[in-house]
Amino acid sequence: MTCGRRGDRSVGQVAKDFDLTETAVRDWVKQAGIDAGERDGLTSSERVELAALRRENRRLREDVDILKRVTAFFATAPR
Repeated sequence: MTCGRRGDRSVGQVAKDFDLTETAVRDWVKQAGIDAGERDGLTSSERVELAALRRENRRLREDVDILKRVTAFFATAPR
């Protein structure tokens, strides 16, 4: 199987030359194709944005949970 970009070396040869796994090289070639618009999937920038949104969503859920606990505490506290 050739690398796709230049086609002069196989995935196995590139992996061997750079002391990488063939799977890692194949994943990089696949992601490069997605980023170039040659394949369907999430681009690298979309992956970064998705990860950031997931982190923000997790933080916001934690904030809401804290606010619920504080509200419950003050609702039951004697006046």
